Amino acid sequence: MNTETPGSERGGRSGSVFDIRVVIALLFTIYGVVLTGLGMFQSPEELDKAAGVNINLWSGLGMLAFSGFLACWVALRPVRMPEESSDTTENSE
Repeated sequence: MNTETPGSERGGRSGSVFDIRVVIALLFTIYGVVLTGLGMFQSPEELDKAAGVNINLWSGLGMLAFSGFLACWVALRPVRMPEESSDTTENSE
């Protein structure tokens, strides 16, 4: 029977579920997909308002790139929560 917790072979439990980088990456992904979609189907009148720059498309792609950066960061450097040792619980009694 394996009594080790996931991630214990690297010195602690994985805490990536509560990592703020995951939440921010998901939000940027959602907003990036919406803006990229809007930018793909923009009318010429809307492009003229922005001096010919498709700002929805470019900002959406930038948000998707940033969310990809955050996702890679989470995958390469996961947060490790320290394991509780029995020494600290015995000393506090």
